[in-house]
Amino acid sequence: MAKANWTLDWRIVLLLPIPFFWALLGHTGKLDSIENLLLDLRYRYRGALPSPAKVYYVDVDTLAIQRIGERPWSRERFADAARLLIERGGAKAVAFDFVFSNLGHSELVSPEDSRKGNFALARVVRSYPQVVLAAQYTVGEAVTIKNAVRQFPLLRLGFTDREKNDVPELPEYPMVNPAWSATIGLIDIDYGIGGDETPRWAAMFAETVGPTFWHMGVQLACLELGLPPGSVRRNGDVLELFRAEDGAVLRRIPLAHGQLVEINWFSEWMDAMANPRTSLANILIAGEMLTSASEAERAEAEAFFRRFEHALVLIGPTDPLLQDLASTPFDQVPVPKVGAHGNLVKTILAEKYLTRTPPFVLWAVVFGLTIAVAGLSIAGGARSLFAKVLALLLLIGFVLVSFHLFAVVHLVVPVSAAVLSAFSTGFLATVLQLIAEERQKGRIKGMFSAYLAPTVVNSLIEAGKEPELGGHEEVITAYFSDIQSFSTFSERMTPARLVELMNEYLTACTDIVQEEGGTLDKYIGDAIVAMFGAPLPLPDHAYRACVATVRVQQQIELLRQKWRKEGDKWPPVVHNLRARLGLNSGAAIIGNMGSRTRFSYTMMGDNVNLAARMESGAKLMGVYTMVTDTTRVECEKHGGDRIVFRFLDKIVVKGRSLPVPVHEIMGFRNELSPQTFECLGLHAQAVERYHAQDWDGALQLFQQSARLEPMQPSKALAIDSNPSLIMIDRCHHMKLNPPGPNWDGVFVMKEKG
Repeated sequence: MAKANWTLDWRIVLLLPIPFFWALLGHTGKLDSIENLLLDLRYRYRGALPSPAKVYYVDVDTLAIQRIGERPWSRERFADAARLLIERGGAKAVAFDFVFSNLGHSELVSPEDSRKGNFALARVVRSYPQVVLAAQYTVGEAVTIKNAVRQFPLLRLGFTDREKNDVPELPEYPMVNPAWSATIGLIDIDYGIGGDETPRWAAMFAETVGPTFWHMGVQLACLELGLPPGSVRRNGDVLELFRAEDGAVLRRIPLAHGQLVEINWFSEWMDAMANPRTSLANILIAGEMLTSASEAERAEAEAFFRRFEHALVLIGPTDPLLQDLASTPFDQVPVPKVGAHGNLVKTILAEKYLTRTPPFVLWAVVFGLTIAVAGLSIAGGARSLFAKVLALLLLIGFVLVSFHLFAVVHLVVPVSAAVLSAFSTGFLATVLQLIAEERQKGRIKGMFSAYLAPTVVNSLIEAGKEPELGGHEEVITAYFSDIQSFSTFSERMTPARLVELMNEYLTACTDIVQEEGGTLDKYIGDAIVAMFGAPLPLPDHAYRACVATVRVQQQIELLRQKWRKEGDKWPPVVHNLRARLGLNSGAAIIGNMGSRTRFSYTMMGDNVNLAARMESGAKLMGVYTMVTDTTRVECEKHGGDRIVFRFLDKIVVKGRSLPVPVHEIMGFRNELSPQTFECLGLHAQAVERYHAQDWDGALQLFQQSARLEPMQPSKALAIDSNPSLIMIDRCHHMKLNPPGPNWDGVFVMKEKG
């Protein structure tokens, strides 16, 4: 038990660095790309959310560009669109998702036309505070032109001193005029968090040496709530949209990193119901139709503008050539980035903010899930498969729970590090468990190979079949062997030498039994007890057992020759060691038998006892291998006539009342001499005369076969008799004691052997 615990501890130590590695990768943002992919899948699992406000998009698309001309666009046209949307459409707010800065001028446009457009837009902005102009921290070429760096003052990057922070790129004069304040909204996205190009995090404000600039989404939220633009105050890590009259807070915006909000995307871009859209060209055309001489055209234009009533209108570039596109959690194909501002407004108004778990949750989830999955994966034994299925279900369940939490409460649980850690650790744990099982299987195979044939052991392992607890009936062939006059060996040898001899003898015999598929039941001193046909069924169990007896007798002859060559190492009795073998086939009870604390896999039953009587009775029949007729019949079904049998007699063994025909196994047909076959022929004729009570005829034939017997009596060779000599004595007895006319030819054994 202590060793098992030690092994398990070392497995845990070996596996612990894996979850630590994945948790560290997740903590440092190295898995953000995978986490974003899983987050996007959660969006699609959740589906679209109802919009808390009417957000309408006006596209600067191909049709609009054809209407207003190529860049630089006339700002007078944008002024017309904003005025029409507010005056004729009743829009709550109109916001532009591009900066009307002086960097947008071109030498192709006359200064006078440029100034005219700027003043037209400035008049609209001054008249309508609900027109929100974009400001942005410019990068790239714009920075080079201005010869100044416009770095967004992100608090997470250490920009905490507003006196040193840059001012964003603003709309040019006269749209921004010191004499009055225009409504400005930042359109910056923080791409430094998230690890991809999807707009996910928006900076809610920028503190500068001048004013604090609020994000366009914040300004639009104020206008939707009926608040003046800029009705915002910072209260720790929360922005409050408040009403100045009574100080009531209408919305609280929780901030991440003291400044950021993660955009909760409400729908895919092409969802016409969630994101109604029209081209800027249609706004301008409808505006012209308002002054048409046709009453029908004027009515059509009025109806067109009514769709913008109470709407927050976002005007942004959507033409692919303007390169203001990006993918979203719902859209794998890049779509206009202006949608990020619309979804930010919806996030604020609906107060459906995404919540990220604290950093310690990542570590807890990684280690908790990993330990659970690895613990189940490393489980062995009978429930190994169930444990592994449970580990897989646990992994799937964790993912489903994380998806459900996002869909219901907008909670973002870290998934990638936990899943990758649990999967990789579980895989390695499974490998370690398989290695341990293979080692244990090797140990079991080694242990059971001492009792079962290697082929049987391999079959058990490959089939996954285990011996049943308790007993069950099985048709088998029982095998018994015993050394002739073993007590003599014990008297003439030292214990150490006797053990050496028995180990050599038992090893040689057992190896043959197992090679033929037999299962060792037990050793009883010098006796070997085995079975053929269990624990795995063998259709040819009788044939295999008969082959084993022939090979065992041949191997004993080789051992005798070896021992004789070793001279004085062994006493003469060893040089002539002989064993008697007995077989019987039939149904027996097989299984683990004994007490609850100690049992053995064994066989029992009447057929097993009969096999034991075959071994002990072989001496009375003058043979060294005796089997029942049942075994002979079963053997010949599968082995044909390869094994040669000699019918001996019908006998009633001690303890039974029914007669049993018994046979001697002579050997393999192709190895027997012509003299032996002649002997068998004469013996068979003699037995026939014997059963006919022709005692003299039987005697004459038995005397002829006795001279041809392979085993001739020899005290030097420890051969006492043979079947012909036994039957000669039997015939003399019958002549003196005739059995009578109703004799059935059965010989009753008065002793076991």
